[in-house]
Amino acid sequence: MFEKKIRVYYEDTDAGGIVYHSNYLNFMERCRCDWLASLGFDIADIQENSGLVFVVREADIKYDLPARLFDELTVTLEPLQVGKVKLVLEQKIYNQQQLLCQALIKLATLEHSSFKLSAMPETLRKALANDN
Repeated sequence: MFEKKIRVYYEDTDAGGIVYHSNYLNFMERCRCDWLASLGFDIADIQENSGLVFVVREADIKYDLPARLFDELTVTLEPLQVGKVKLVLEQKIYNQQQLLCQALIKLATLEHSSFKLSAMPETLRKALANDN
């Protein structure tokens, strides 16, 4: 399981100091990018070298408790399924040990030029599969 620490800043919150609901998805995106980087794959390099982009096809997110201004969150990622064009991840956000929200994120790889489904490079797929 991969983990990333994220601090909540004023820009992440509403007028009441509560994290705005869509920012949880932003936090998860940052975690996914850092996870790929930890495996030796940079999003920009993937696009430049293979012409592929990751797109979110589905996000099933459940909110349990709010995050607040200046909380230090832990965002986790666990790959559940790695296919040729499909990647299914479970992501959770915690404040200390308290679960705040969780999501099932389904990604697909597309050709950047045409936005048609396209298989991940074998090296990337193997690295992702070996991480679960």
